[in-house]
Amino acid sequence: MTGPSPRLDPAALTDYGPWPAPRPHTAPELARLLALVEDRGVRGGSVALGHGRDAASRAAAAAFADAWQERGGQLVAVVDWPEDAASWLRQARRLTDPQPDAWVVAAAPVGWVQLSRRLRHSTDWDPRRTFGFAATGDTRLVTAAGPGVLDGMRGATPEGRVWTVVRGWVVESAEA
Repeated sequence: MTGPSPRLDPAALTDYGPWPAPRPHTAPELARLLALVEDRGVRGGSVALGHGRDAASRAAAAAFADAWQERGGQLVAVVDWPEDAASWLRQARRLTDPQPDAWVVAAAPVGWVQLSRRLRHSTDWDPRRTFGFAATGDTRLVTAAGPGVLDGMRGATPEGRVWTVVRGWVVESAEA
């Protein structure tokens, strides 16, 4: 899948703002996220971990990495990205080239909007095999990313509830 850059003009993203900064992850959020990945059949499998460069996203990614490896899981890639970049193609390829069983994302909305568009338009990335911390489960983010970009992605809220992207909406439930 190649073609023109799927990068959105950063000014267009202000229409959806103000964007919240990622908050520190919670213990119930991390526990649910680990369970979601394992329930997907990835127990002990390979995960590519992506995160923004803000402090909360870095800390959440580190907590997931430690917990995943303690459970016997493999990290095949750990990739970070800026909130603004020329195209995000390098980061997208680094996340998808190892062909992981799943992807886990901890990021601020603006950077994740841009990277998810690049992933969807330029790689074989599958949002149905992607799991995110709370900051990535914002309906405005899903709308900004565009139709179908994030459909099927799931994640955890700070309270440990599950969110799923369904036809452009973030739907919450108590169960996985």
